[in-house]
Amino acid sequence: MAEIVLFHHVQGLTPGVVAFAEQLHAAGHTVHTPDLLDGRTFDDIDAGMAHVEEIGFPEVLDRGTRSVGDLPNDLVYAGFSLGVLPAQMLAQTRAGARGALFFASCVPAQEFGEWPASVPVQIHGMDADPFFVGEGDIDAARALMADAPDAELFLYPGGGHLFMDESLPAYDAGAATLALHRAIAFLDRV
Repeated sequence: MAEIVLFHHVQGLTPGVVAFAEQLHAAGHTVHTPDLLDGRTFDDIDAGMAHVEEIGFPEVLDRGTRSVGDLPNDLVYAGFSLGVLPAQMLAQTRAGARGALFFASCVPAQEFGEWPASVPVQIHGMDADPFFVGEGDIDAARALMADAPDAELFLYPGGGHLFMDESLPAYDAGAATLALHRAIAFLDRV
């Protein structure tokens, strides 16, 4: 079974992120859920983004790095939206990564160097998500598909950005369930 670090989205470590982690744990995996925002949660994406801009994206990445300092190297790095930033950075730069799971976000691999050939990645997003599609994350995901030997991209119908978080209005039960099953199958093979 895999040991996973799951980084939350810009609205914080919500009950929906914790519930997702618990579902992965119920499937037999060890899951760590570091809090990158010091216990703060936000009612909407704009409020969360304002806070992240205040503390700075470099600080979010540093907090992600510090959160895995005492953990083994052979981790799967996972993230929802904002959480993909530290997950992707660590998957690309910390030796020993077993895999990566990205939900609703992907940045160009060049941001952190080259994608390691030994690290499989799965990317999940909605096909009409204004952030994932509208801001170019889908293009970064498709480029990663071309560069990474073991990469999968799954698109779900709909426009909810945080569709995996059952505690938020954007939650899509059908897409979230399918994505969870695909993620568990991925974790079972890495």
